[in-house]
Amino acid sequence: MSCFSLKARDGKARAGLIKTLHGDIPTPIFMPVGTRGTVKSLWQEELRELGAHIVLANTYHLYLRPGHELVEEVAGGLHGFMNWPRPLLTDSGGFQIFSLAHLNRVTEKGVEFRSHIDGSLHFIDPEKSMEIQRALGSDIVMMFDDCPRLPASRESLRQSLELTLNWAKRCAAIPLKEHQHLFGIVQGGLELDLRLECLERLEALEPSPAGLALGGLSVGEKNHEMRALLEDLAHRLPPHKPRYLMGVGTPTDILHAISCGVDMFDCVLPTRNARNGQALTSQGPLNIKNERFAKDPGPLDPQCPCKVCTRYSRAYIRHLTTVGEYLAGQMLSHHNLFFYLDLVGRARKAITCGEFDEFAKNFYNTYTQGKVG
Repeated sequence: MSCFSLKARDGKARAGLIKTLHGDIPTPIFMPVGTRGTVKSLWQEELRELGAHIVLANTYHLYLRPGHELVEEVAGGLHGFMNWPRPLLTDSGGFQIFSLAHLNRVTEKGVEFRSHIDGSLHFIDPEKSMEIQRALGSDIVMMFDDCPRLPASRESLRQSLELTLNWAKRCAAIPLKEHQHLFGIVQGGLELDLRLECLERLEALEPSPAGLALGGLSVGEKNHEMRALLEDLAHRLPPHKPRYLMGVGTPTDILHAISCGVDMFDCVLPTRNARNGQALTSQGPLNIKNERFAKDPGPLDPQCPCKVCTRYSRAYIRHLTTVGEYLAGQMLSHHNLFFYLDLVGRARKAITCGEFDEFAKNFYNTYTQGKVG
């Protein structure tokens, strides 16, 4: 049974609903990244206040610390462990292993790697990834995949594709908890025909995935190459399943992907950049460390109704940032996540009203031509 229903379309852009045991997820949706069972610097209650419908957690990191067995034993799963009653998505661990390539060895069986924490030796294969995610109890489980670094030769992309599909078949054979939905990951680099082949073979699995993700993007290719691929590929994914673009991206990248038919997004940018002093505003990114904000009594973004913008000045937040107070990162993270969640919420409304193109054009013009620094 499909977990997704389509509610409206405007061109290729879609508004829909993903149903899970822990709540419904309206799409398009942005998922804050809670790597170790927490979105850095924010309480779960604050995420609910922000309107986050779903949070992403990291299989690789939770496997290493505190361990999936402990999470299940102590709290019955990650929802109880982190006190998050809404939906959770867990990635497979494949991307983290890819990003730590100097510590791993990939074979057809799986991946042998050394912990980035203490150097201890570990092995994760498709069966182990499913075991970890089953114990964590996430609502959406990602298949274990091989993520090739771009640019890559066609031969290496073919090898990676075959490995991903072999692992996908093994993932699909592992029983999960009744409430869990398994998503496949479409790989193939920038080669459209390889992506379409991967999609067709994933759909032929028994059972076929409940949703499909586009992986292996924003990993070295040029931005215009990613955008061109999305224009050719995203709308070809099954219309009755949710479409997830993994690890992307900037506000304008997300709007472009929505225009291509993508439903789900995650990215560390809003919270990582916040910890480095960047606020995302309707007029473009703002570096609060700039000297010219030292005496600025105005809000981060005059157009933003979040509690940071309605209560605190640029001057105060700059002061907190320059003296190294943790509160600066909290405030900027809160604001930036509000910005992202508000963006996809307004996009969803615009799609429903048949006004997405106008909304996206206005946002893009204001965001890219702003001069806030």
